[in-house]
Amino acid sequence: MTKDRLLWADDEIDLLKPHILFLEAKGYEVVTTTNGQDALDICKEQNFDLIFLDENMPGLSGIETLNAIKTLYPSLPVVMITKSEEEDIMNQAIGNKIADYLIKPVNPMQMLLTLKKNIHKQEIIQQNTTSTFQQNFSRISQQIDAASSIEAWMEVYKKLVYWELELEETKNPMSDVLRHQKSEANALFAKFIKKHYIDWIDHPENRPMMSPDVFKRCVFPALDKGEHVFFLLIDNFRLDQWHIIKKLLEDRFNTTEELYISMLPTATQYARNAIFSGLNPLQIQEMFPDLWVDEEEEEGKNQNESPLIQTQLERFRKPYAFNYHKINNNQIGERLLSKMKSMMDTPLNVIVFNFIDMLSHARTESKMIRELANTEAAYRSLTESWYKHSAIYELMDFLADQPVKIILTTDHGTIRVDTPVKVVGDRNTNTNLRYKVGKSLNYDPKKVFEIKNPIRHGLPAPNVSSTYIFALENDFFAYPNNYNHYASYYKDTFQHGGISMEEMIIPIITLEPKRKS
Repeated sequence: MTKDRLLWADDEIDLLKPHILFLEAKGYEVVTTTNGQDALDICKEQNFDLIFLDENMPGLSGIETLNAIKTLYPSLPVVMITKSEEEDIMNQAIGNKIADYLIKPVNPMQMLLTLKKNIHKQEIIQQNTTSTFQQNFSRISQQIDAASSIEAWMEVYKKLVYWELELEETKNPMSDVLRHQKSEANALFAKFIKKHYIDWIDHPENRPMMSPDVFKRCVFPALDKGEHVFFLLIDNFRLDQWHIIKKLLEDRFNTTEELYISMLPTATQYARNAIFSGLNPLQIQEMFPDLWVDEEEEEGKNQNESPLIQTQLERFRKPYAFNYHKINNNQIGERLLSKMKSMMDTPLNVIVFNFIDMLSHARTESKMIRELANTEAAYRSLTESWYKHSAIYELMDFLADQPVKIILTTDHGTIRVDTPVKVVGDRNTNTNLRYKVGKSLNYDPKKVFEIKNPIRHGLPAPNVSSTYIFALENDFFAYPNNYNHYASYYKDTFQHGGISMEEMIIPIITLEPKRKS
C-alpha cells in the first residue's frame, strides 16, 4: 500500500524530530526542509498529499510560500503552523485557502487529526456511512413491508431519499443496494395507491393533503393572519432536489418541511390546475369549462392558472389581491426581479418556475442533455446549478430581508423510467408515457392502475367510454409499432404522470427569513 507523503517546511525542523517519528510510525512518509524556497523547489520535483508550513521562516515567509504553492497547486492541502495568534496572519492564511491553522506548540495528535480531516476524510466518512446504512437497511426493509398508511410511506420515502444523498456524497458502492431497495418500495407503494387512491378522491374528508387542498391548508391560513405570502411553485420538483437546494437556503431561512400527495395523473395539466383551483380536474371542467383544456386540444394546458387562482379566492371568500407570474427563462426572471419592491404591497404573490420540467423534457429529446444528466446525481447537480444561476436565487436573496412567508412547493415529481409496457390506443390517445386516456385502450391490466369510470372519480372523460391507465414503478408505455426503437429511445429518461413515490410524494416547504434584530 502506497504511503501518504507529507512535506514539512520549518526552520526549526530538527526540534520536531519526535513529531516526525510519530507520523512515520502512523504510516506517513515525511520529507523535510528548513525554508520556503526549498519547499517550492521540492514541490516541483515530487508529489505530496499535504504540506505543513511554518509561518515564520527566513527568506520566503510562510504566507509568501503559501501563495506560491497555491498558485502552482491550488488543490494541494496546506496546513499553516505558527507561534503567532495575530488575526491578520490568520486572515491572510484563510484567505489563501489553507486546509487548517495550528498554533505552536502543536502536539502529535493535533497533527494526526488534521491529516485525517484533509487526506482521509472521504475514506472515513464512506466507511462510517457504509456501516450505518448496513445497520439501517433491515430496519428500512421492515418499514417498507409494514407500511399501511400514507404517513408511513412518507417516512419510508424520506429515509430512502436521505440515504440516497448520503451514499451519493461518498460515492458509496452501497448505492446499488439502495436502488434495489427503493425499487422494491415503489412496487409496494404502487399496490398501496391502487388500493386507496379511489377512496381518497371519493371521500376527500378522509384523505391526506392532496393537490386541491394546498391553498386551503397552507396559503389561506397565512393570509388570514395578515402575512405577506410568496407562493413559489417549481414544476417537476422532487424531495431529493429540494434537499440539494435546502443547503443553499439554511443560512438565511428557517424551514418547515412537509410532504403531500400529487393527484393523478401526476402531470402539470391536472395536478397544477388542481392546486390553483382547489378543485379536482372534473370539477374544473364542469364549473369553469372555459378554463379547462381537454387532452386532444392543441391549446396549452396551463394557460389559465391566474384565473383559476381567482376562482378559488372567490369561492372561499378571501378578499386578497394577488400577482401571478410564470418564469420560463432568465429574461422573464430579470423583468420579475425589477418589480420586486412593488410586489411587496400585494398580500399574495404566486410565481411558477418551469425550468426543471423543461430540463426533464430536454433530457429526453437532447443527446447532449442526456449526457449531462446521465445519472440521478447528475440530474440533481443540474438542478443545483440552475438554482444558483437563475432568477429564483436572486428572488430568495431579496426575500430573505423582507417580512414575508414563503411557501415553496411543486405540482408533481418525476421518475427515471426503464421498463416499457405495451399499450394500444387510437389516434386520439394522449402522448404521455406514464399515463394514457382513451376510449379503446388495449393493455395488460396487471401492469397498470386503471380508472374505468373517470367521471365518477374526479377526472374528465373525453368520451363516454374513456379509460385512464397509469404506469407503475419505473414502467413507461410504448406502442407495438416501432416498439424496439421507442423502448430504447425512452429508456432512462425522466418522465411523470404515473404512480411512484418520486412523482406522488412531493415537498411543500414553509420558509421564514432569519431577519437580524
